[in-house]
Amino acid sequence: MQTPSGLIEKLKSKKAMVGVIGLGYVGLPLAAEFGRAGLRVLGFDVDPEKVRQIEAGESYISDIKPETVAELVKSNRLEATSDFDRLSEPDTLSICVPTPLSKTRDPDLSYVVSTVEEIAKRLRPGQLVVLESTTYPGTTREEVLARLTATGMEAGRDFFCGYSPERVNPGSLDPPFAKVPRIVSGVTPACLDATKALYELIVEETVPVSSPEVAEMAKLLENIFRAVNISLVNELKMIGIRMGIDIWEVIEAASSKPFGFMAFHPGPGMGGHCIPIDPFYLSWRARAFDVNARFIELAGEVNTVMPRFVADRVVEALNSVGKAMRGSRVLVLGASYKPNIGDTRESPAIRIMELLEAGGAEVRYNDPYVPRLPKMRHSTLTLGSVQLTKAEVEQADCVVVATDHEDYDYQWVVDTASMVVDTRNATRGLAGAERKVWRA
Repeated sequence: MQTPSGLIEKLKSKKAMVGVIGLGYVGLPLAAEFGRAGLRVLGFDVDPEKVRQIEAGESYISDIKPETVAELVKSNRLEATSDFDRLSEPDTLSICVPTPLSKTRDPDLSYVVSTVEEIAKRLRPGQLVVLESTTYPGTTREEVLARLTATGMEAGRDFFCGYSPERVNPGSLDPPFAKVPRIVSGVTPACLDATKALYELIVEETVPVSSPEVAEMAKLLENIFRAVNISLVNELKMIGIRMGIDIWEVIEAASSKPFGFMAFHPGPGMGGHCIPIDPFYLSWRARAFDVNARFIELAGEVNTVMPRFVADRVVEALNSVGKAMRGSRVLVLGASYKPNIGDTRESPAIRIMELLEAGGAEVRYNDPYVPRLPKMRHSTLTLGSVQLTKAEVEQADCVVVATDHEDYDYQWVVDTASMVVDTRNATRGLAGAERKVWRA
């Protein structure tokens, strides 16, 4: 019988090897934190280019500096591989793979399932397997634990299994990783102890909960809370535009209340891996219990229509000067889903470009963080970023501010462009904005 005490002692003494599966926006920062804590880290990814870059001491994520990766690799605290036969080497395995939606907005757990199946082939006594990917309540027990116990080993006796949802905020190091409390759970008390011991090495506070289902639901609540409130202000923005009311001024005024109000801000839609996707994981799961999550579904519907609302505003703006969408040149500023990073996952800017192109516009974009649009599951766009020159802006019939990067000189954009559609309030208060800028 394996007890967590041996693993916990190995973790505390920094003699354990930690494995991280999936070296993207969640996995690479996690691997770096474990490495900085003094542990040996073996990272796994199916993308050989990511493995090559890490082994070369390079970073492809803005939050992780290249010198950090280089130092960890040089000191033998970080190694990357695509060889999944090495899954038996680490003492712990943290699963950080994507959990997207299908075209019908059903959960796609194929990455989780395939990863766990690879682990199960090589699972050895004493290992800890922790799922970090955001998912619906029941996934850890039904999809992860079930496949691991099918090996004949027993959780809490032969191996350990837990769930600890990631809390990464891409593009932001405030608060630092260690200052963000980490929810931890296990399928047995021994599994919880092991999971807690692992994450105590890299965060100042862990929050143990009674079951993986509680932890899974807590992660969804965090993101659904934001999704519902952002959808609310987006709906209020659409109403405000028709009524001639500046929603940003409304939010600023309401924010003066010192209690009972939390400010959320509108935009062209919600992006990133979590907020546009996670609510649908819970609403899908709720249907299995004969519950219709109407509030969550409504928030998702509002978010889904926002890029269409922006495209319609571009049509209105062009029509106001006698131009049609078809044949007009539209320059979109920003392709990432949030400012100052290159993350395009679920970016509303890309959906806006698709709608403009479908309407017959000649679409061009600039983003200092996204030199070329990546291949995406539900997009066929193959554009590259153009240089933001005076001629490029002057030749555009309309400039759309889709992502408010700090790199842009918005006064220059307003001065140079013939027309601007602003989805981010980036041009508010600028000279000449009242004549050229359409809010969207």
